[in-house]
Amino acid sequence: MQLKNKKILLGISGSIAAYKAAHLVRLFVKNGAEVKVVLTPNATGFVTPLTLSTLSKNPVHSALFNSETGEWTNHVELGLWADLMLIAPLSASTLSKMADGQSDNLLLTTYLSARCPVIVAPAMDLDMYKHPSVLANLQKLRDNGNLVIPAEKGELASGLEGEGRMAEPEHILEFVKDFFAETQTWAGKKVLITAGPTYEPIDPVRYIGNRSSGKMGIHLADTLAARGAGVVLVCGPSHIRHEYDSIERIDVETAVQMFEAVKARAADMDCIICAAAVADYAVENPAGQKIKKDGQVPEIKLVKNPDILAWCGANRKKGSVVAGFALETDNEEENARKKLEKKQADMIVLNSLNDPGAGFESDTNKITIFGKEERRADFPLAPKNKIAGLIVNTLEKWFIQ
Repeated sequence: MQLKNKKILLGISGSIAAYKAAHLVRLFVKNGAEVKVVLTPNATGFVTPLTLSTLSKNPVHSALFNSETGEWTNHVELGLWADLMLIAPLSASTLSKMADGQSDNLLLTTYLSARCPVIVAPAMDLDMYKHPSVLANLQKLRDNGNLVIPAEKGELASGLEGEGRMAEPEHILEFVKDFFAETQTWAGKKVLITAGPTYEPIDPVRYIGNRSSGKMGIHLADTLAARGAGVVLVCGPSHIRHEYDSIERIDVETAVQMFEAVKARAADMDCIICAAAVADYAVENPAGQKIKKDGQVPEIKLVKNPDILAWCGANRKKGSVVAGFALETDNEEENARKKLEKKQADMIVLNSLNDPGAGFESDTNKITIFGKEERRADFPLAPKNKIAGLIVNTLEKWFIQ
């Protein structure tokens, strides 16, 4: 099924065409999608939450606050959950509010919080649909990156004949399928990603580690899974969870464990991205019991950990792409280019601890990407999920056919 594992958030506004939304939910579910529904207050007069929750097999949301329990509906969570937000039908009133950035109901606050693509299917009477203000608002939505499914011709609720009918559910389904097909630029490709820190034990209690959260690598895994790749995520200790169920996650703790997991899977991969902050050194002989404070200060001998990126560069499958990261504090560009050559990588993503908002634990990053043949791409500070998209875009542009 073409929509298998896709997460679709369906927004329904107050329009007689809302009755078609029940059939649309059924079509999405039948085609393998997971569907959640958000209604405007006026939409509840046209279609019942019970019908939609039964068909979607998920709770239906229509209010920012539950007056009985005092709880609020987390619109941010809904917006982050979805691969696609579809608003069908889109009334003239909701269109106007979206164009102006208003947020007086749950659907609008969710729209403003959504990081996923947004598609709208307008539905209104003939003269409303052709009104200059409506046309201007639709253009505003397009300018903001939203896609518009044009209204269709036919009999309208007013009894008039003309353009303004919401596209039929079957036509919306095909539009959404085509949309996802166009974004599946990594379909059929296998990608291995390392993420997070490694913890090198000193004794059963203490370890050598770093402040990496794993966010960057996990965002890369989600971005590639969304674009159709088969993703294997080899992740060091991290509380961050990936969003896509299709991702095969292998949790490890030490650099050696990460190295063994990578070696076992590398031969099948079309692309390997080493985003993990692997400890350079490990304790040669970790203590079997907790080291007591009342003894002498222990001497800890360190040994080098395996260089995972260098191994991948030297042992890659023919035709595959290898990318790594470089976190630098001085001579950033020089060191990144040296790493690119020394590790036999195709691409190095440089971020500097000298840039505020970049590096470990932050939700943002600022990067410069270096590639073979003197390629370079600079990107300003942005959320890490957006940075992940820019990295994947660069891989596609430079290497992936």
